Amino acid sequence: MQNPRRPEGNGAVATAVAAWALLGGALLLAVVVMNVASVLGTLVGLPVPGDFEMTEMGVAVAAFAFLPYCQMTRSNVTADIFTQSAGPRTLALLSLLGSVIALLFALLMLWRMYDGMLDQKTYDYETSILQIPVWMAYVPVLASLALLAVAALTTLVQDVRRLSNGGSHD
Repeated sequence: MQNPRRPEGNGAVATAVAAWALLGGALLLAVVVMNVASVLGTLVGLPVPGDFEMTEMGVAVAAFAFLPYCQMTRSNVTADIFTQSAGPRTLALLSLLGSVIALLFALLMLWRMYDGMLDQKTYDYETSILQIPVWMAYVPVLASLALLAVAALTTLVQDVRRLSNGGSHD
């Protein structure tokens, strides 16, 4: 059984996924530090302007950055109570189905978010206080979704191999 905290395999995809998740974590940490600075600054009359805007964009970008990692580590929500007595072949088949759904979800979201970014850019939407173009937040989200698609394809290949081995993890 793989370690649930590390991506399966040690290739370029697993390395990229782990690095991207760490960047998402660093972004989330920066958002927390900025919020603490804003709260403390408010106490002395020096709040951080646009903290709400940056929090909104930063948390969204960070959340998407974690999706490929969740796929590669197979840490998505599962209903193990229904599969605890299933055999290895059934588990492998269900895992394969999950990888297919994750791939389709990633591609659908990539397509729709790309269209959303184009709309934001066309209509020149900006944040109210800092005047940051909203479409800029879509760029790392699109990168996350593309990496999610690659991660889902990677787990799909692993699942096909596993299923062809009768469901064993070898």
